[in-house]
Amino acid sequence: MAIWTDFAESADGKKRCGWCGTDPLYVKYHDKEWGVPVKNDRKLFEFLILEGAQAGLSWITILRRRKGYRKAFAGFDPKKVARFDAAKLGALLKDPGIIRNRLKLKSAVSNAKAFLQVQKEFGSFSNYAWGFIGGKILKNRPKRMSELRATSPESDAWSKDMKKRGFNFVGSTILYAHMQATGMVNDHLEGCFRRRL
Repeated sequence: MAIWTDFAESADGKKRCGWCGTDPLYVKYHDKEWGVPVKNDRKLFEFLILEGAQAGLSWITILRRRKGYRKAFAGFDPKKVARFDAAKLGALLKDPGIIRNRLKLKSAVSNAKAFLQVQKEFGSFSNYAWGFIGGKILKNRPKRMSELRATSPESDAWSKDMKKRGFNFVGSTILYAHMQATGMVNDHLEGCFRRRL
């Protein structure tokens, strides 16, 4: 497991959360996406698929394959992914552009089906997801990397509900990472130039 400094060193003089290090792809993700509120269902589906794929791996591993996932998963269109059959899954298992894990690929298809059911019930997946935090961004005030949490009462409740609805790879830790990524939670460190989104 990597041990991060609280703040990443930076050639541009900006103070960033230490987890992004100096990898240009990671820095761009930190600066442009992580913690920015997302209400668009397709984007939320993208993060659901990517966070599930990330389980047990590093996030940079997934970021480096993001284009491959976009292509393999029909631009993250849940209606199309929900129709993936055994032949399509077989082809995905040979695709070097993604993580070729049978369980994760099968769960992406079942998650797409559950995602569509949630959209039907709540009008949008966004309404459903943001409902677990009362529609307002949770703003934590971490000063150090060691203060970043892995779960929250909200991610615990959301995970429990999603599992009841048939979703897979939606443990509390995965969903908390999803909440951070999609701006449901602002966990940028105090002092990070992106703290005030």
